Amino acid sequence: MTGALSFSVEVITVSDRSFRGERADASGPALEAFLREAGYDVVGCRVVPDEQPLIEGALREAVGDDVALVVTTGGTGFSPRDVTPEATAAVCERMAPGIPEAMRAASLRITPHGCLSREACGIAGATLVVNLPGSPKAAVENLSAVIDAIAHGLRILRGGPADCAAS
Repeated sequence: MTGALSFSVEVITVSDRSFRGERADASGPALEAFLREAGYDVVGCRVVPDEQPLIEGALREAVGDDVALVVTTGGTGFSPRDVTPEATAAVCERMAPGIPEAMRAASLRITPHGCLSREACGIAGATLVVNLPGSPKAAVENLSAVIDAIAHGLRILRGGPADCAAS
């Protein structure tokens, strides 16, 4: 993995059951460990229920705290309560569809159900927001597929050189 240059990241788990304390959050801690190993500075982890206004509020707080990267886990499926992509789209000024496309392509190599994930990704100010599936295994697999590209994108988004031809 390419260096993250200590970019700050917040992890937001979207889960009714974890929010209510009925199930321990496994995805958030798995992502936190993965991101720390990749060189990111995890500055916050929180759990919110599958409620679009509350998801939007958590995203806006993280963006307002000038966090470079926000990753969400959960709420990206077909259930009527899965509204994380809609909350992400409401908060972001510009969408970055290539990141979720790459994650879905990587997932399809593992499971034929990979195409069912509705992850979204976008830019809010100078923050990149990336949705991930709710399963700890799938969340880490999806993020692994794009972590190097994300680091490069964050360098550009945060004012670094835009040398896209460099490896």
